[in-house]
Amino acid sequence: MPLTLEIVTPDARVYSDTIDSVVVPTVEGEVGILPGHIPLLTQVEHGELRVTKGTETILLAISGGFAEIEGDRVHVLAEHAISEEKIDEKAVEEAMKRAEKQLEEAKHLDPQQYEHLQGLVRYSGVQLAVKRRRR
Repeated sequence: MPLTLEIVTPDARVYSDTIDSVVVPTVEGEVGILPGHIPLLTQVEHGELRVTKGTETILLAISGGFAEIEGDRVHVLAEHAISEEKIDEKAVEEAMKRAEKQLEEAKHLDPQQYEHLQGLVRYSGVQLAVKRRRR
């Protein structure tokens, strides 16, 4: 019996399909999910989410949020998520440089703004790692 995976961000439904398995990066480490997995609610970490469907492996860069496993359904509510083919490497590199520069100059940023910039840098790094993985 296949799993149903749905990945949603505040902006869009990023992925929705029936799959064989998924590996989700969590704050406790990677969690591999197969059909019949026990119910689980876990916090998603910045990282690479791997979906297996037949012989195909689909990679997504994901950042923050929660994953809920219930029966053969996996729901991921993420701050950011993007599939490998939609990552624009050049744009991500430029965004990462801008955020790093702002962090270097961040003497008077409030902690929330500083944390937001750090999150952007980490998510940019994840996107670049996902995009460059198959080279």
